[in-house]
Amino acid sequence: MKSLTSLQLFLLLSTTVFNLFSSTAAIGINYGMVADNLPSPTEVANFIKTKTIFDSVKIFDTNPNVLRAFANTGITMTVTIPNGEIPNLANEGAASAWVNANIQPFHPQTKIKYISIGNEIVLLGNPAHINGLVPAMRAVTEALRKAGPQFQDIKVTSAHALNLFQGLTVPSLARFRVDLAETFFKPVLQFHQQNKSPFMINPYPYFELNVMSNNIDYAVFRKNPGVFDPASKKTYSNALDSLLDKTYSAMSALGFGDVDIVIGETGWPSLGDPGNKAAAMDNAASYNGHLIRKIVSGVGTPLMPNRKLQTYIFALFNENQKPGPLTEKNWGLFQPDFSPVYTSGALRDGPQPNLSNPGFDVEVKPGQPLPKPVQPMPATPAANAKKFCVPKPEATDAQLQNNLDYACSHGIDCRPIQAGGVCAEPATVRSRAAFAMNSYFKSKLGVDSDCDFSGTGQVTTVDPSYGNCRYV
Repeated sequence: MKSLTSLQLFLLLSTTVFNLFSSTAAIGINYGMVADNLPSPTEVANFIKTKTIFDSVKIFDTNPNVLRAFANTGITMTVTIPNGEIPNLANEGAASAWVNANIQPFHPQTKIKYISIGNEIVLLGNPAHINGLVPAMRAVTEALRKAGPQFQDIKVTSAHALNLFQGLTVPSLARFRVDLAETFFKPVLQFHQQNKSPFMINPYPYFELNVMSNNIDYAVFRKNPGVFDPASKKTYSNALDSLLDKTYSAMSALGFGDVDIVIGETGWPSLGDPGNKAAAMDNAASYNGHLIRKIVSGVGTPLMPNRKLQTYIFALFNENQKPGPLTEKNWGLFQPDFSPVYTSGALRDGPQPNLSNPGFDVEVKPGQPLPKPVQPMPATPAANAKKFCVPKPEATDAQLQNNLDYACSHGIDCRPIQAGGVCAEPATVRSRAAFAMNSYFKSKLGVDSDCDFSGTGQVTTVDPSYGNCRYV
């Protein structure tokens, strides 16, 4: 075999990097709709297809308007059956009726990949749902088989919260809860093994902060000393790897380490109630930015090196009608007008986040091929971090219009956000106000108080620039 010239090697490496997303990406997004200000499903489908890196979408029902909107887009869909329907679906007739009503009219024009029967049923603890899950999964799978060969590529699963483990232990020694290991998890995993369907989990380091001594850096992938597992001799540089390897260890202990794992939900909120310092834009940008790079790189975890892990980030939009604390309304990567809440790396041609820890430690044995590299980005010391002024997520369009008018009437050059300007798109009040507010803030030498705008502005170190629109 002839050796490669320098030019050939450069072209080969360039092609590998260029094709990184298409060859290894398994990044999806959860599309929730608990809001009164969202764009139409058709607009959402077009945005995801043309503007983002997402190749799959997960919804929490079988909304026919959504399923029709994603027809012929090439984007795969995961649909969800509500928990309350689980007991009835154990009946094969009911399962067939459900498939006939909710799957047959749409697939394969809309590429349905997974059906999640229920969501986090162990966490919610209803015995009828827990006991009925495996019979329902079997009945729906049989209904898909009877519906015809074009439906047999759809896999049935169920998304689980990570209250699955017995006590607190290191990843390599994690085991499923003793009250459910043999009676619930073993039959679930047997079903997945037999049907080549994945075990879907919802790992959220944000909700595990209390058991990791509120170590934010470890939770959001920032540089940290790591956590050592003395049983496996592995060191964990981030909480997500730990949660994934706990799941793998528990599955392996029951004899099902060969079942695929899919991350059904994971993310980080960008805003919380007063006193909640963890729910912050910088933390959300760090978590989701590192998450995207990690999944695309294909590095896997310490116990699952080079494992491809299909992942659905939570969530696409901030949802203003969700009940509960303020965090529940602020998990989105995007505002309803499609403007980014922060820079996450989810936009196909958008800016990349400035990540402090873009590499991921993976054990590589002699002779083993290296995982695909993630190009490092220099860390910016926090003390000298560049600051920007952006609207708070809860700021209304009326408030932002006032901010826009005020900034542009006080000596700010607003030509870039006028028609034909480099920042004119998206032509929304929020996007134009963000540029004007930041320009005003910078004209005042970046003094934090000049980003207040009557309580509607906030200072961030996450660069909101996008495309050719640069925030200076």
